Amino acid sequence: MWSFIHIEDAAAATVAAVGRGDSGVYNVADDEPAPVREWLPELARMIGAKPPRRVPVWLGRIAAGEVGVSMMTSIRGADNAKAKRELGWTPLHASWRTGFASATSTPTAAPR
Repeated sequence: MWSFIHIEDAAAATVAAVGRGDSGVYNVADDEPAPVREWLPELARMIGAKPPRRVPVWLGRIAAGEVGVSMMTSIRGADNAKAKRELGWTPLHASWRTGFASATSTPTAAPR
């Protein structure tokens, strides 16, 4: 599961944290963590690239190492509830879909 953040949302959260946040760590991310198998093909489509190929884990370990395989298969998304609650922050791009579309100037597809 990956979490994303649009640069405008990151900036707004930073301003909120500096202005009214207590010291500490805030996860600043969109509201829709997604697995690589979901977001990577959609990003490829938006930029006009070929769909990515699936790679067996054993081959991924050879090509990208254990850390690379872990990043693509088992990391966890971020929970932005603390930032929302304590900073009064809400992401403008609540989904990676709208964030990607904004960055690529491509209309978003309906979630499957």
